[in-house]
Amino acid sequence: MSNTHAADEAAIQAVLTDSYKAWDAGDADGMVADYTEDATAILPGSLRDGREAIRQSMAAAFAGPLQGSSTWNRQLGIRFVGADGAIVISEAAILFAGETEAPESRKVNATWVFEKRDGRWMVAAYHNSPVVAGAE
Repeated sequence: MSNTHAADEAAIQAVLTDSYKAWDAGDADGMVADYTEDATAILPGSLRDGREAIRQSMAAAFAGPLQGSSTWNRQLGIRFVGADGAIVISEAAILFAGETEAPESRKVNATWVFEKRDGRWMVAAYHNSPVVAGAE
């Protein structure tokens, strides 16, 4: 991390940490609090177009199949794109209630696109794709 981007990177890390904590709490509102209104989330087989669509989908999931779940996350990299953009690459997995480790088959590679709006770093887009062994 260069000194030029130290404060920006810290702000982005705080957004990610808050999102992970909100997931752990089953809090869909908190999870999307730092998403832009026009944010998109693409997951295998689905497009969630807009912060409200993402919030609704997560609220339903937290009330159903993701109830009591948490996430495992490992950041692989961050790079800045211009003055107001950043891309974070991570590896992640859902931990279902009672799990302490996620199986390799459940891990995903994720791309987070951040945009700085009015001095605040926000998630503009998220995409994940399953990790495929040997596909590097």
